[in-house]
Amino acid sequence: MANPGGGRLRLGVLGCSGIAWRRTLPAVAEEPRLALVAVASRDAARAAEFAARFGGEPVQGYQRLLDRSDVDAVYVPLPAALHAHWVLRALDAGKHVLVEKPFATSRAEVAAILDLASARGLRVMENFMFLYHGQHESVRRLVADGEIGELHTFSSAFGIPSLPDSDVRYRKDLGGGALLDVGVYPLRAAQLFLGPELVPVASILHVDPVREIDVRGHVLLRSPSGRSAELTFGFGLSYRCTYSLWGSAGRIVVDRAYTPPATWQPVHRIERQDEVRELTRPAEDHFAAALRAFAAVVLDGVDPPFGPEDLLRQAALVDRVRAVATEVPG
Repeated sequence: MANPGGGRLRLGVLGCSGIAWRRTLPAVAEEPRLALVAVASRDAARAAEFAARFGGEPVQGYQRLLDRSDVDAVYVPLPAALHAHWVLRALDAGKHVLVEKPFATSRAEVAAILDLASARGLRVMENFMFLYHGQHESVRRLVADGEIGELHTFSSAFGIPSLPDSDVRYRKDLGGGALLDVGVYPLRAAQLFLGPELVPVASILHVDPVREIDVRGHVLLRSPSGRSAELTFGFGLSYRCTYSLWGSAGRIVVDRAYTPPATWQPVHRIERQDEVRELTRPAEDHFAAALRAFAAVVLDGVDPPFGPEDLLRQAALVDRVRAVATEVPG
């Protein structure tokens, strides 16, 4: 699909979410290849509030934005259970799509989206921003260079404090639950470091009996080569966001792994038998990096750094974690 925007991707936003307000739209404002054209909400006042801060025209109603001819692509930060519906509607309207994680709530939904995007010649990308932070490639190089010997185990924990009772992540009908919100991060990171063919050996999901959603979880994965991953995630926990890689000769520990602020200088802690040292990396804004990647995918026609097979594997892994889970009261 041709882009008539003078070298800039004309972007619309479907949904006025907290993550859009805090991180994504401030990064959009700084990206020279993106132009924010319109912001849509079901609530006209909410759309006006976003437009007043970030620019673009406020629009009441998502379909009204999709019907605009001056929008080339849309960013979808809606609750997880609404992703597939509105991404498919956007593709039907001829728009490229950047959708917040999780891309969809099941592998079947992901496959339907990818099939339509391919049929329409449009690009879709998941805004799984942590993947675009250079610190993870730095860790991969350390492992490849033998800093910790042969890698055996990946461990990760991502937990956040309790949310307000009205938060959409507590709503079953909107795709709420800890697995789809914070659990997908360590699951995706495990694949990044241990390879794509991970299999759940066991999982435990702590389910809130009133809300009927998982609020905490624990997952054990194995790779075909025998490596393992131990993952913990949840709501109602003191904040923790970390992973470690344990090998035959040492360990690498990374804190603030998935949600570093743009000004955060990541530290890699390398622990060996008689040595502990820390490597500090420059600060990066991984939201800005993901947006630059999306602009390049649409405007330059390059393949996304994490493509369809990555999306399908991630969704299938989430499906399998659910399938093998033992559910216990939360």
